[in-house]
Amino acid sequence: MKTRYIFSMGELKRKDNSIAFKNEKGWVYLPVEGVREIYFFNEVSLNSKFLDFVAKAGITLHFFNYYGHYSGSFYPKDYLISGDLTVRQSLAYVENRLEIAKSIVRAIAKNIYEVLYHYYRHGSSELKPFLDWLRTDVDKMLEKEIHIKQILFIEGQIWSRFYDSFKYFLAEDFLINKRVKRPPDNPMNALISFGNTLLYTKTITAIYHTHLNQSISYLHEPREARFSLSLDLSEAFKPILVFRTIFELVNRRKLQVAKHFEKKLNYALLNEDGKKIFLEAFENRVNEKFKHTKLKRLVSYNTAIKLDGYKLIKFLVEGKEFVPFLLKDKK
Repeated sequence: MKTRYIFSMGELKRKDNSIAFKNEKGWVYLPVEGVREIYFFNEVSLNSKFLDFVAKAGITLHFFNYYGHYSGSFYPKDYLISGDLTVRQSLAYVENRLEIAKSIVRAIAKNIYEVLYHYYRHGSSELKPFLDWLRTDVDKMLEKEIHIKQILFIEGQIWSRFYDSFKYFLAEDFLINKRVKRPPDNPMNALISFGNTLLYTKTITAIYHTHLNQSISYLHEPREARFSLSLDLSEAFKPILVFRTIFELVNRRKLQVAKHFEKKLNYALLNEDGKKIFLEAFENRVNEKFKHTKLKRLVSYNTAIKLDGYKLIKFLVEGKEFVPFLLKDKK
């Protein structure tokens, strides 16, 4: 199943059992069986007949505005809904929230460690204090009896120190003084926001194919108008999928400030060419396959996101410890 990205203005219709898209170049037809999700980065027109068609096919639609900011998703009716599991998710929020939240933060720290260790081995010796802190201090802090705000503070420390470490292995024009989200205020913040949103929407699609309720989360506060469980389950994958993609594109100069960012917006927005370069690299990484330690077969990172959903279900139903995906263990 493939992800499709649409950048041009146009019109979407159902044509027999295919998705038909028309732009200034004419019609393009996509067999519905080969599509998992569609991303829109420009204005498109569609009707309720088309929405009904893609909903029955289980296709998720993700919409972005001109600035590349996420607008929302068209989410087909849940076909794997489980009242029993929703009750268990709710009970776990009351009884096991801290345990699950700590597991997510540990996974963030461990996966950042693995990503940064590559640069430490290749000459960025200044990373050692941060790597030591990730390896030892984070676990010690999380072993204590602490509440959710303290867990979130530790998570914030991890990300803040991670961003600060960029100066040891990235070009100066991609460094950041602080993380700014809405709107991003420099090229690196633009890349992080764009990458995190792509991963968030990938996780929405992955969770759709499980029995989990998207609105009940543990690290992030459950709120209206967002799929907060997708925020939870995407966290462990950010270092692997978002930041590895960013570091590769920046260090290999595949993305350059002068060429791939909008000058009139202080270079804080990827232009269309920049978005296409990032999307291609991100898609390749998400679909990259590795030998899964436990399953003993090749799986993609896209599948690994869904497998983390199944791990959470096993915790909720069987009480099996929930350990998000760890790059070191590949499981």
